Amino acid sequence: MTSDTTPVTDPATKSLWSGNFRLYFGARTTSMLGDGMLPVALSVGVLAAGHGITGVGYALGAWMAALTLFMLAGGVLADRFTPRRMMVLADVVRVVVQATMAITFVLGASDLVTIVVLQFISGAATALFQPGVASMIPKIATDVQRANGVLRISEALAGVLGPALAGALVTAFGAGTVFFIYAATYGVSAVCLVAMRMDRAEAVRTAESYWRQLVEGWQDFRSRTWLWGVIAIWLVYGCFVPGVSLPVAAELVVADHGSTALGIGMALFGAGGVLGGALAMRTKAARPLLAGSLGWALFVAYPFVPALRPPELLLYAGWLVAGFGLAYWQVLWSTTVQTQIPSDLLNRVYAYDVAGSLLALALGRSLAGPLAELVGARQLMALSTVLGLVCTGLLLAVPAIRNLRRVN
Repeated sequence: MTSDTTPVTDPATKSLWSGNFRLYFGARTTSMLGDGMLPVALSVGVLAAGHGITGVGYALGAWMAALTLFMLAGGVLADRFTPRRMMVLADVVRVVVQATMAITFVLGASDLVTIVVLQFISGAATALFQPGVASMIPKIATDVQRANGVLRISEALAGVLGPALAGALVTAFGAGTVFFIYAATYGVSAVCLVAMRMDRAEAVRTAESYWRQLVEGWQDFRSRTWLWGVIAIWLVYGCFVPGVSLPVAAELVVADHGSTALGIGMALFGAGGVLGGALAMRTKAARPLLAGSLGWALFVAYPFVPALRPPELLLYAGWLVAGFGLAYWQVLWSTTVQTQIPSDLLNRVYAYDVAGSLLALALGRSLAGPLAELVGARQLMALSTVLGLVCTGLLLAVPAIRNLRRVN
């Protein structure tokens, strides 16, 4: 696999930090930091309002359900009205929604129905935003893979800093203050996106009907064996490896070593993501999905290590490796999709990709508790490890996947 990988030496990479990319990086970094703050702020706020764990589940579930339901619509609308317009619209809606959340918590008027409705609207807005995340990068970056690496590192850091910052702020000032800051991150994102100088000749496709565009995206999706093949395998992998293992492994770590160890482990998982993104920035694989399968194999350390009841140092090392693998795969996968799919179809095709990924993860999280009770938590983590390796083998077994060549 390493023979397919060579260092990046293209001088064009020096121009990655163009004005547009700087603004886009600012938009994504601030919004990802806000997204990292959401689970902590929302959980504390809902619990403090007296709605219990069930209320937290309803609030987070409403956001995820709306995101999944409207993702395909977001892909079509991004192609019809350009991704940047939809991203700015989504940010404006989320500013209003999260500011309203802040006001309800500050005033003590946070009934559960209001919280659930507001988070559903926020999830729908995120579905309008997300398709443009993929299609904007080829328009503003000379080196798509390096750009994805930079953004993956930023995402990993935000995933560590966001919850930590939210925890400190919510303890000192309350959930309402955190939601005001959360709303402000979307405001910064919108300003950065508006400030970008995009090609005015960018096509706005309005001649075709919504349903025709949706079908056209599906037809292109299913015509690419490597694309639907990866998504089909991911439906199993995503469900039974990250989907199941994230909540169950966390429970095992807390039981074995305490919540402090879980926090350190998650921080090192994020650090692994930084390292994986950095390596992906510096190397280009001639067959990216073949190289990226290494990430699938390495991530199985996440469920495998807690199943062993290990000493803390082994746990930390395993989760560092798992974070590295996941980030390395995500950069190569994102780059492959962005460079292989025609720009006029990318938003819709990417929406099918994200919808499938979200479905697998959501199903896995819903099955985690019942499966752990049925077979035992450690046994489930062992099963998750085996299925992860089997899915990696399936990824390598499909010629259209392992032989796909890099575009740039």
